[in-house]
Amino acid sequence: MPVYFAEGSTRTDLTPNDLKAAMAGVFEKLGRRERVLAVPPDFTRANSMAGPLTCMVHEHFGPRLRDVMPALGTHVPMSDSQLAKMFPSLPKDLIRVHDWRNDVVTIGEVPGEFVAAATEGICTKPWPAQLNRLVWQGGHDLILSIGQVVPHEVVGMANYNKNLFIGAGGAAGINESHFIGAAYGMERMMGRADTPPRRILNYAQDHFCRHLPLVFVLTVIGPREDGSLAVRGLFVGDDVKCFEQAAALSVEVNFSILEEEPRKMVVYLDSEEFHSTWLGNKAVYRTRMAIADDGELIVLAPGVGTFGEDPEIDVLIRKYGYRGTPAVMRYVRETDDLPGNLSAAAHLIHGSSEGRFTITYCPGKLTREEIEGVGYRWADLAATQARYRPERLKDGWNDLPDGERVFYISNPALGLWAHRKRLPD
Repeated sequence: MPVYFAEGSTRTDLTPNDLKAAMAGVFEKLGRRERVLAVPPDFTRANSMAGPLTCMVHEHFGPRLRDVMPALGTHVPMSDSQLAKMFPSLPKDLIRVHDWRNDVVTIGEVPGEFVAAATEGICTKPWPAQLNRLVWQGGHDLILSIGQVVPHEVVGMANYNKNLFIGAGGAAGINESHFIGAAYGMERMMGRADTPPRRILNYAQDHFCRHLPLVFVLTVIGPREDGSLAVRGLFVGDDVKCFEQAAALSVEVNFSILEEEPRKMVVYLDSEEFHSTWLGNKAVYRTRMAIADDGELIVLAPGVGTFGEDPEIDVLIRKYGYRGTPAVMRYVRETDDLPGNLSAAAHLIHGSSEGRFTITYCPGKLTREEIEGVGYRWADLAATQARYRPERLKDGWNDLPDGERVFYISNPALGLWAHRKRLPD
């Protein structure tokens, strides 16, 4: 099981031509393929370089690229403008929309004994491995799973087989994997390649998917000194080795360990990328290990106008709110609706400060009553942005004219921040 291409370091800066040459070399090694499926991420991960890479796939294979299915997970389908921006040269008639509730098949079950061992007894029932029918039954002779490896709250490090079993998976598999990760504790996992949910996904891939012609195209993205983004690594292969190499580099590139705890952290959510707290709460869980006790997280969210990407999940978030792990676990035990959507329960845990610091949301399209109704503080967006001006703040520490010291993050999707004392053993 080869790694077809592996190049990367904290100083690597791969150009589009470098990527194109690398992919051409991979395709030569793979030999001629006649029916190709590409599974890139959706627009919420537009910085992954998966868009240009998918366009390169189309340029190479032409009509032999039969289908492109963004790995939506539970997200809403991409809009025409998002498709045009992320995949500018890709014919729209190649796009297939993943339906996580209806268009999936259960391909096997990870045994309960394995799940129990992997999760230290947190979950003991079998885990259903599910895939979109197009992935499982599409008759392709090459399936390219494309995306970015970066610290992640559910599985420790994003991408690899998560792009398939979660991004192109079904309700049961998504719900239960998310809840396993939340119950186990995301602080114990984020920034790690070997975690309980990942072991479960790896088991499913190793036992059920050996016949699928899977090749993983994994990027590592990091900032340059001027704040622009660079491709720090590209890893292409058909098994876990390329993922492990990408994950090791991503920890170096994307995991910021702070020596000083921010008492105030300001995070900006770009309105084109973040339109719900379901997405925007990366501002919470990617910074939760950094913020000081009794500190404050301020989230500038001009595009946020809803809580859940999915209408049913939106209802659950509004009903139960971000109240912390003990409350959510009680709701799961005692209510009728939340146990039926465990990914929502997991999200409620991820989006809480667990009472350790305050979270102040400044939304562009949600009311004060809506924000306070889910357990957050509310502040006026215009007034807060007049004080904390994203166009003037730099990523990292900023000393304001009146002496206030804040830590600013322009895009929480690009990394993970933690104070040294909160790193897991």
